[in-house]
Amino acid sequence: MEEHEKELFIKISLEKSQEAWKIAKYSIENELWMTTLNRIYYAMFYVVTALGYKHDFKTSKHSALKIWFNKKFVNDEKIIEPELYSIYNTAFENRQESDYKMTYIANEKSVKTLFVEAKNFIEEISKII
Repeated sequence: MEEHEKELFIKISLEKSQEAWKIAKYSIENELWMTTLNRIYYAMFYVVTALGYKHDFKTSKHSALKIWFNKKFVNDEKIIEPELYSIYNTAFENRQESDYKMTYIANEKSVKTLFVEAKNFIEEISKII
């Protein structure tokens, strides 16, 4: 990937993260818990995608991105605390449940807690980028 292309993909991914975050904020304000979970996860996913582009890693697979992120930044380089990865993983699992499990009911308190934790996650990853 050429440098200008990489920078463009990083910029677009960060913009997508910001947009997903704005929708998550709107959704939480309007008590749309399932939508909030989806948008929280995608705000995090896009910021990690931007980090991937910065380090010449790109994939369309969510699980591959999570594995790469955990291995490189938590286990190998020890730049990210395991607790931050845990927030990302929780967001992924909650999004999977809320999007695909028809009987899943989102818990307001859990969603609000994840919302605050995800904001910290996004800020920390943005600093690395």
